[in-house]
Amino acid sequence: QVQLVESGGGLVQAGGSLRLSCAASGRTFSSSGMAWFRQAPGKEREFVAAISRSGGSTYYAEAVKGRFTISRDNAKNTVYLQMNSLKPEDTAVYNCAASGRMIAGRSHYYATNYDYWGQGTQVTVSS
Repeated sequence: QVQLVESGGGLVQAGGSLRLSCAASGRTFSSSGMAWFRQAPGKEREFVAAISRSGGSTYYAEAVKGRFTISRDNAKNTVYLQMNSLKPEDTAVYNCAASGRMIAGRSHYYATNYDYWGQGTQVTVSS
């Protein structure tokens, strides 16, 4: 079992920045692919970014490419999402997810490949 706890959300003006953190416990963190998904009110959950077990590969949704950066610190069992140049359309609940199996390449994009989910942290971007 893996427990994931997100933090770092909040209210920010358009153009601002936030850094989300996801602390993991209960399993060997370094063996898990990690990802961030988000869900806005009235919309389906969507992929934001993912990072491979080693941190050597990263994956981004087109909507955030060039503005968001995902990283991980396996020594601290933590994955981060640095969000810059935020837009009102980035407003959503952001969830951290961890895979319980080996995934590679484009498999990182799909929510069905993640077995453990955090409770989420709200990000609100005002115009």
